[in-house]
Amino acid sequence: MNRLIDQMTSIRGRWVTLIIWVVLTAVLSMTLPNVNSVEDNSSQLLDDQVMSVKAQKIIKEEFPNENGMPLLIVWERSGGLEKDDYNTIKQLYVELTKHPLKEMGDLPPFSKLPIQALAKGTSKDGEAIITPIFIHNGADQDVLKADVQAVKDKIKQLTNKETVEGDVSTPGLHVRLTGPVGISVDAVSLFSKADLTLLFSTVLLVLILLIVLYRSPILAIVPLIAVVFAYGLAGPILGAMAKNGWITVDAQAVSIMTVLLFGAGTDYCLFLVSKYRENLLYEENKITALQKALKHSGGAVAMSALTVVLGLLTLLLARYGSYIHFAVPFSLAVLIMGLTALTFLPAVLSLLGRSAFWPFIPRTKEMTQKLSEAKKRPIKQRKAHGAFSQHLGEWVTNRPWQILVGSVVILGILALMTPNIKYTYGLLDSFPKDMPSRVGYSMIEKHFASGDLAPVQVIVDTEGKTLSVSERLKDLPFIESVSEAQSGTHHKNLVRYDVVLNQNPYSTEMVNAIPEIKDQVRLALKDAGITTKDHYWIGGETSELYDTEQITQRDQTVIMPTVIAIIALLLLLYLRSIIAMVYLILSVLLSYFAALGLGWVILHHLMGANALQGLIPLYAFVFLVALGEDYNIFMMSSIWKHRKTHSIKESIRKGVTETSSVITSCGLILAATFAVLATMPMEVLLQFGIVTAIGVLLDTFIVRPLLVPSITAILGRWAFWPGKWWKTDATIAESKGSFETDQ
Repeated sequence: MNRLIDQMTSIRGRWVTLIIWVVLTAVLSMTLPNVNSVEDNSSQLLDDQVMSVKAQKIIKEEFPNENGMPLLIVWERSGGLEKDDYNTIKQLYVELTKHPLKEMGDLPPFSKLPIQALAKGTSKDGEAIITPIFIHNGADQDVLKADVQAVKDKIKQLTNKETVEGDVSTPGLHVRLTGPVGISVDAVSLFSKADLTLLFSTVLLVLILLIVLYRSPILAIVPLIAVVFAYGLAGPILGAMAKNGWITVDAQAVSIMTVLLFGAGTDYCLFLVSKYRENLLYEENKITALQKALKHSGGAVAMSALTVVLGLLTLLLARYGSYIHFAVPFSLAVLIMGLTALTFLPAVLSLLGRSAFWPFIPRTKEMTQKLSEAKKRPIKQRKAHGAFSQHLGEWVTNRPWQILVGSVVILGILALMTPNIKYTYGLLDSFPKDMPSRVGYSMIEKHFASGDLAPVQVIVDTEGKTLSVSERLKDLPFIESVSEAQSGTHHKNLVRYDVVLNQNPYSTEMVNAIPEIKDQVRLALKDAGITTKDHYWIGGETSELYDTEQITQRDQTVIMPTVIAIIALLLLLYLRSIIAMVYLILSVLLSYFAALGLGWVILHHLMGANALQGLIPLYAFVFLVALGEDYNIFMMSSIWKHRKTHSIKESIRKGVTETSSVITSCGLILAATFAVLATMPMEVLLQFGIVTAIGVLLDTFIVRPLLVPSITAILGRWAFWPGKWWKTDATIAESKGSFETDQ
């Protein structure tokens, strides 16, 4: 590794490294599709073995809906719909008959119905009516968007702009388009508008923070250039993988990957830059200083990146689609970013040298003295570390017990908030409340029976026997009605019942009621003498939410221990200390639960969120544990290196002093980049961004500078067990002094 570093930072080596990066990025960008162009936001998230998915496939084969996907138009007027409103509905369908949409399927004959007949579909309060337009299954997303916009334009022409876009709380007629087609179009539109905003916001925020923290415009740009090259390489590779069907990439994955690259990527760059700056204060030759920085921090950067890569790859063990979609893009992005920080960045720094830190250029004491003499005025000698970092190092080694107790109490109180968290798995809950299709759904829920929004579909294989399914289901207190049995098209023994719930089908209570429906169906089969498995299937959106909850909980129980095991093994191999591995793992776990608890307090009590998205705990866990260990590794590697020449206490003090400022800078930048996700329109991204940002800040300001070094100081030599403690004169001298009690 040392030979590789020497070759890479040589005059020839640095130019070769830069040329390879530029050519490779340019070729891949020109020959392969970018990941943004191959996003798939409509892929199935639950696997084929899940009951609700099986039910949906049976319905498609045995009980097909030839009409197509419904685009639901919701018409509402406070105080009651008027005659002119019904005439507008009729006129719209006349226009659609004359000028059909590109992907329009069946069109209900509302244009031919008299107003009295049309009004029969009005809600009981007389204020709303739903009229559908059916769209061909499998229609292209761009065509769907154009068709939805065409319907909106026709309604605007028949009424006015405010009808479709105005505030629904104001008097007058209001129309919203919803249903599967409306929701799909709105969701894609949200991400298409937000992707560029997210990218530019992240770049601008990181640039500003780098300038503020390091006060160097050149140094602020260098890490961003490295991230751009990493993205330029990762994007086409992921695009090619997605195009060939090896992976599936959705808009959420691309959004978070962008943030991860800029956040974690800047961290890796700053780990190296901070050590380079420190070495320039003692080493006149810029190349020698860079080589020493690489040899000192290169292993920590590589280990940190490897930890995150393997931690994120554990998402491949999931069964839920969103988790799986994240695994490869995130892992590959971090891997390439790690390589960029260890190859591309040193090549750039070797060219720039001290000028990268202009106007606050780090110089050796001799160089500063010569410059002062040349300019005939005193030039201030830069310090490797600020006074605060030095005081912090002394504080944690002089008062470790007080710091340990205080840190654990703070984090423990926050962690105790987690049992109060409520979770939701509903798709609509993740969208903005003012999204048109969500507003339309709320209008339907307001004026019509809530269970009609999404009936539960019960399918039974009767084996030709008479079953009491309908009677048993009607006895359940939360069932509004059960439809007549409908026989399958190809298999007459397959019978379908549409079950209407008397509460919101997306509520937690109704989702948790699915097992009761299953029990009653099983009892009906048992009454008829049918005890074989796979003779019934429960479908519909409520059942899908139940399956989603079960699958995500299963994924948590599998992936969380796996992440801990992998990171524990990596820490053990790198630090060669079982004790250190144990308390480092415990520290990030405590930090994770504290972040989840504080995140819930902020989201629920301050921002009014009724529930946390059910995917957040695992998302946050994988990121916070993996990224949290980054800072652990960087700080502990510094302590471990100093132990060869210094006492335990002095090693901890120096390790904290050397790394506190860079970890603080990295933490602020990483937290800020994740916080940018709070600007995204999807609730799941907003919540993920806030919880993860909180976790990073807790790691940055409590766990890494206070909790971990205080534990290390208290344990003394035991912190390195069973690894070797280097016997030095300083160690022997100290063992005779006050530190003897710590041992």
